[in-house]
Amino acid sequence: MATAGAPRRFCRCACFCYENLYVARYGLHVRFRGEEQLLRDYGPILRSRGCVSPKDFQQLVGELEQEVERRQRLGQESAARKALISQSYHPVRPDVYNTLQDEALAPEFLAAAEYSTSPGADFEGLLQRLETVSGEKRIYRVPVFTAAFCRALLEELEHFEQSDLPKGRPNTMNNYGVLLHELGLDEPVVTPLRERFLQPLTALLYPDCGGGWLDSHRAFVVKYAPGQDRELGCHYDNAELTLNVALGKAFTGGALYFGGLFQAPTALTRPLEVEHVVGQGILHRGGQLHGARPLGTGERWNLVVWLRASAVRNRLCPMCCRKPDLVDDEGFGDGFTREEPTTVDVCALT
Repeated sequence: MATAGAPRRFCRCACFCYENLYVARYGLHVRFRGEEQLLRDYGPILRSRGCVSPKDFQQLVGELEQEVERRQRLGQESAARKALISQSYHPVRPDVYNTLQDEALAPEFLAAAEYSTSPGADFEGLLQRLETVSGEKRIYRVPVFTAAFCRALLEELEHFEQSDLPKGRPNTMNNYGVLLHELGLDEPVVTPLRERFLQPLTALLYPDCGGGWLDSHRAFVVKYAPGQDRELGCHYDNAELTLNVALGKAFTGGALYFGGLFQAPTALTRPLEVEHVVGQGILHRGGQLHGARPLGTGERWNLVVWLRASAVRNRLCPMCCRKPDLVDDEGFGDGFTREEPTTVDVCALT
């Protein structure tokens, strides 16, 4: 298991600015280093998806250039938003900013975490305390939060959403939601969730994916509603593992769907659909292709936690599939470090 020590500087891979740029109207992730490269690498598939005229292509190039510039500014702008929010924002539910307590967590989740830290705990024993959504895909469901905590967190998130303070996009595909580190909920809520409760489970469920060596995360809430984001295209996460918890509200549709691992040539053959249940979380590997079906009615809010292990990603960036080209970043960055954790037996992860 990862052990506490002196704070380390986290980094991102330089590929973040140029790889996996999402073009929603063409349902495509692209690498962008200029017009010639874009046309050479993606010309046929872009034409097959509706990018047929020179005007279409130049519009796309302009949008990609803007996205590259946005990503290059992201760290500094996020730090500035976080500072402004800390100075100016007045929470409506200050209790959710207290250090995460057992009372906020579902009894089933507490029992699974307690079992996972007990002597003799093993994979088979833990499976008796979770729902296996797909053994083949290694997708599991477990209640995480109580209904009362979900309501309190949603009340706070909606209050912040209605404020006039600046808000960053949750990720490069979703346009509506909240970055929890900017709101000040990372340290009191998400870090103890990862360290005290999730890591004991993931160490048993995903030992080969760094589940026992989680040392950073990126947490955000995404919102789906009429007139805003309604669905999410197929993608994989910049994470070793992902937790996705439905917070509410009342909604229909919007099911998750899962294919295979992104490296597999038939990764989206016969996708598996998984319905959301408020308060319950879905655990899956970050490299599992997935998306969200269109929302039917109502609003859907989900907490997504990308769980990262530098012992794994320091060797291979999951987004460009190369040795990471490290760039210093704010906070947890993208979970890379310039050195291996001294307590990690890297051979055990291969």
